[in-house]
Amino acid sequence: MNREPAEERTARAVDVLVVGAGPAGLTAAARLAAAGAGRVEVLEREPAAGGVPRHCVRPGFGADPRGRALDGPGYARRAVRAALLAGAVLRTGVSATGWAGPLRLETTAPTGLETIEARAVLLATGARERARPARLLPGTRAQGVLTTGELQRTVALFGPRPERIGRRAVVVGGGPVAGHAVRLLRSAGVAVAAVVCEETRTAVGVRDVPVLTRTVVTELTGRGRLAGVAVRGRDGRPRTIRCDTLVLTGDWVPEHELARAGGLPLAPGTRGPRVDAALRTGVPGVFAAGALLHGGDPALRAAAAGRAVAGAILAHLDRRAGAASPV
Repeated sequence: MNREPAEERTARAVDVLVVGAGPAGLTAAARLAAAGAGRVEVLEREPAAGGVPRHCVRPGFGADPRGRALDGPGYARRAVRAALLAGAVLRTGVSATGWAGPLRLETTAPTGLETIEARAVLLATGARERARPARLLPGTRAQGVLTTGELQRTVALFGPRPERIGRRAVVVGGGPVAGHAVRLLRSAGVAVAAVVCEETRTAVGVRDVPVLTRTVVTELTGRGRLAGVAVRGRDGRPRTIRCDTLVLTGDWVPEHELARAGGLPLAPGTRGPRVDAALRTGVPGVFAAGALLHGGDPALRAAAAGRAVAGAILAHLDRRAGAASPV
C-alpha cells in the first residue's frame, strides 16, 4: 500500500519563544523586545491575538493614554500593538504541539511543521473554565449549557441575539465572573432566573436577580434543548428552575497540556506549573506566567506578571551570555 511521505519539519532558532498571546504573553514580549532580548516570537493558536479580553465587551481593563476607559477588545488591541511596536514577532494560527528538547518546541501551522529552539521559553497559555463533562453534572445532554468564555465568544461573533443564546438563563458560580455573565446575558436580551452558588456568601454585584447561596445543581432536564435545572438548597429540599440556558462560571482549569508534555512539575493546588518567586519552572530556561498559574486572574494582574517574568528572563539571558563569554 502506498503511503504519503511524512511532511518535513523545518528547524530554526529564536532568542525568546512565548507561547500564548494573552495579557501575560504580550506584555512580556513587549518588554523583552524593547529591552533588546533579540528575536522575541509569540505563538498563538487562535486566529487573533489578545486572549480572553478580546471577547469581553465591558469596561474594567484600565485606561488609554487620554484617560478613557478601555473595554476588553480595546485592551487587547493596545497590547498587540505594543508588542509589535517593540519589535516582537507575533504569529497566529500556530500551535505548539510538543517538545523536541528542553528548549525546543515542535509547532504546527498552516505554513507547515517546525521545530523552534530558544534561549528561553515562556509558557503563557492561560486557563479555561471547567465545562459540563468535567463537572460531572447529571441529567440529559441537552443543548444550551455554556461556560462564560463560550457565552462571550457567542456574543462577540454573532452579537446580542437571544436566538443564539436562549430566552431564560441560570448562572452557576459567584463573584465578579458570575456578575459579568449576568450583565452579558441581560445585554443580549436574555432573562436571568437565578444565580446558583455553593458558597455561603457571594458578591455578584447585580440587582434584581435571585442569588441562591449554599445551593447546588443536581440535574439538568430537557430533550434537545435544556428545559430546566434541578437544584438543592440549604434546607435540603429539591426544586426545579425553568430555563433554556445554563452558564457555568469559575472553576478554572490551567491550559497545562504543553507544560505536562515537557515534564514540568505541577503545583498540587492549581495544577499549573510549579514556579519560584522569579516565575522559573522546574526546567532551566522555561518560565510560566499569567492565568496558567492563577486561573481567573484579571487581565491587569496577568499583565503585571508578564512584566515581572520579562525581568527574570532578561536576567536569565544575561547569565547565559556571561557563561558563554570567553574568560
